[in-house]
Amino acid sequence: MNSSQLEKNLISYEVRLRRFKGLIHLLRKKHKHGEVASWPATPFYPISPARPTSASEAVLCQKIGRPSSASEAVLCQNITRPSSVSEEVLARNISEPSLASKTIVNSHIAQPSSASEATLGCHIARRLIQIGVKDVFSVPRDFNLTLLDHLRSEPELNLITCCNELNAGYAADGYARACGVGACVVSFTVGGLSVLNAIAGAYSENLPLICIVSGPNSNDYGSDRVLHNPTGLPDFSQELQCFRTVTCYQVVVHNLNEAHEQIDRAIFMALEKSKPVYISISCNLPAFQHPTFSCEPVPFFLNPKMSNQMGLEAAIEAILTVLNKAVKPVLVGGPNIRMAKAKDAFVELAGASGYPVAVMPSAKGIVPEHLPHFIGTYWGAISTAFCAEIVESADAYVFVGPIFNDYSSAGYSLLLKKEKAIIIQPERVVVGNGASFGCILMKDFLEALAKRIEKNTTAFETYKRVYVPEGQPLECEPNEPLRINVLFKHIQSMLSGNNAIIAETGDSWFNCQRLKLPDGCRYEFQMQYGSTGWSVGATLGYAQAATDKRAIACIGDGSFQVTAQDIWTMIRCGQNSIIFLINNGGYTIDVEIHDGPYNVIKNWNYTGFVDALCKNQGKCWTAKVRCEEELKAAIETATGPKQDCLCFIEVIVHKNDTSKELLEWGSRVSAANSRPPNPQ
Repeated sequence: MNSSQLEKNLISYEVRLRRFKGLIHLLRKKHKHGEVASWPATPFYPISPARPTSASEAVLCQKIGRPSSASEAVLCQNITRPSSVSEEVLARNISEPSLASKTIVNSHIAQPSSASEATLGCHIARRLIQIGVKDVFSVPRDFNLTLLDHLRSEPELNLITCCNELNAGYAADGYARACGVGACVVSFTVGGLSVLNAIAGAYSENLPLICIVSGPNSNDYGSDRVLHNPTGLPDFSQELQCFRTVTCYQVVVHNLNEAHEQIDRAIFMALEKSKPVYISISCNLPAFQHPTFSCEPVPFFLNPKMSNQMGLEAAIEAILTVLNKAVKPVLVGGPNIRMAKAKDAFVELAGASGYPVAVMPSAKGIVPEHLPHFIGTYWGAISTAFCAEIVESADAYVFVGPIFNDYSSAGYSLLLKKEKAIIIQPERVVVGNGASFGCILMKDFLEALAKRIEKNTTAFETYKRVYVPEGQPLECEPNEPLRINVLFKHIQSMLSGNNAIIAETGDSWFNCQRLKLPDGCRYEFQMQYGSTGWSVGATLGYAQAATDKRAIACIGDGSFQVTAQDIWTMIRCGQNSIIFLINNGGYTIDVEIHDGPYNVIKNWNYTGFVDALCKNQGKCWTAKVRCEEELKAAIETATGPKQDCLCFIEVIVHKNDTSKELLEWGSRVSAANSRPPNPQ
């Protein structure tokens, strides 16, 4: 449609607008005098209900600011009006045009769609597909059923029903780690507040996640009605207030006129900030059409970010001045490399610099471990052997994307000096105690630095001189009770580039950190938030997204009891993950921080539990092992005849059998937690 045609359409809309305003005035006048009002037999707006609004007309309505009033909203609908509409409008006796527009559009003019591709529900489905989401995790409740119908009707979108909202959120978290973005759909308040914990974890880990909550009917807002599920108050904002602290953006959609912009803006913010967002949608809106929801929505694109070139050059000069004077500099990768999508640039810098390369514990799996100068995990007092000595003795350390907290520092045991540190974050570079440079993208900075840095292998040569290979666990006697270090020796031997390790909060953190990841093997754990039970849902979501990887999850018995139900969802989805359930009779990580009778849990028949969930309704295989011989046989079966099944292996170990790293870490975290108050 050319510009002249657009102008004609605009004039036509203006003419119809004036006619409609006159008609509304007449109807109100008749109502005032008690006369019966009705619509004309022939609609005054010459828009064929059989012809959908063209994309250009929809754009026109948006660009000129329409619809903003009741009459304009009517003009943007391609539906013949029933005679009862006028009576309903008059009965409401609405005086404010904006409120009239909201009420009419939500309640009467917008009719349920016979062609679902132009509905709000379809628009959400198409947007999720466009940003890479193919699976949505949900829990059905009465408020979200209509929305779920419309998501299910999209052939490219798979709806996965979870056992509870917490696991749905954890699954979306795991999905985002593998796919780049995740999504979950829950119901108002009872579902939203249940999923809140998982959303907080995703926020802390910088994961883009779309949390969609189906809220009250649009007509209930401002009505002073008390609804089920909220807390018995007519104020529906309590859930929103909770989500404000754990999401980067929140929208409440109860007006079709604004829905398109609100939804797109929220999705944009999730991808832009790499954080979760909250979208609340009135339960009656997903089935309705609106001109802004075209059959084939415009593809969703992010505006590319650009670095400040002058700032970038200044930062490069400042850092080269430091690094080229250093005798034994080192390079340490952190978890924000994922957020900045700078993995390849980091690898390029590692190769160009010749520095020893270490990773913070939360960056394991993000930085490749097959790099020639890789020296292990830097974790303060519990670092990989000889890694902390090399890092902390350096005269310059380059930290790329670090997050420093009490967990990642092993109770603040990092022996670092700020004046020697160069901190590179996704959009900022800080040089020691000196200059700070903003508006510089990590990826751009690392690529530019790699081209100009001088190679220096001094620190790595020192590492090679002092390094002593790790020893092997003692050989087990026949039928000797299984030890935890023997278990992980065999997990190490089964790893390949086709696997992904999921480590649960607990001793699995420390045992899995010691695993050497082959090229292509992925690794995930929740270091910052550390929510007990996270790994069950995360394994579900990760395996659903990364179909080219076979997930290997290491979960303690205490954590498993928190979120165990969704093992069934894995079976129903046909996943073939291997789950090692480490049964040591309690919350071992908490025992090492602060022991007490509350850390002892009731033992379950874990394999019996999983067998009961399966009950010949899917591919599932379980085993219970107590010695090395049984473990080897179970692994051979899981990687051989049962490789297409979900394999659940319960490993029984002594309650005091822990990694040495947990013993050290627990004592340091305990000391940090129990510090007395500062003098007042």
